[in-house]
Amino acid sequence: QVPLVESGGGSVQAGGSLRLSCSASEYTAIPACMAWFRQYPGEEREGIATINSNGYTTYADSVKGRFTISKDNEKNTLYLQMNSLKPEDTAMYYCAAGAPPYCNGAYRAASYFAYWGQGTQVTVSS
Repeated sequence: QVPLVESGGGSVQAGGSLRLSCSASEYTAIPACMAWFRQYPGEEREGIATINSNGYTTYADSVKGRFTISKDNEKNTLYLQMNSLKPEDTAMYYCAAGAPPYCNGAYRAASYFAYWGQGTQVTVSS
C-alpha cells in the first residue's frame, strides 16, 4: 500500500484557481510515476497529468495550459495547480502512483496505477 492523501478541493467560480495536494509522507520518496485523475459521475477516471522522477510532465489536452503538476521531493508531496477553472472541470480528483512502462501520456490509463488517494471534490460554478 502507498498511502496517498489528497487535500485542497473545494468550490470556486469559473476563472478561479485551486491547488490540490497529495501527501505520500509515509514513504521515503515519491513513487517514480505520479498522476492526477478526475472522474465525472458515472464515468471512468480520466488521467489528466503525469510526472516522473525526473520531473517530466504530460497533460491531457483538456487541461493543458491551465493545470500544472509538480512535486516537492523533500515533502513527498504532489501538487496540481489549477487555473482558469471551468464548470466542466467539476469532478472528483484523485492522485495516483504507479509503474507504467513509461510515465507519459501514452500510459495515463487508470489501470497502470495501483495506488490511489481517497479523492477530493472540485466544483466550479459559472
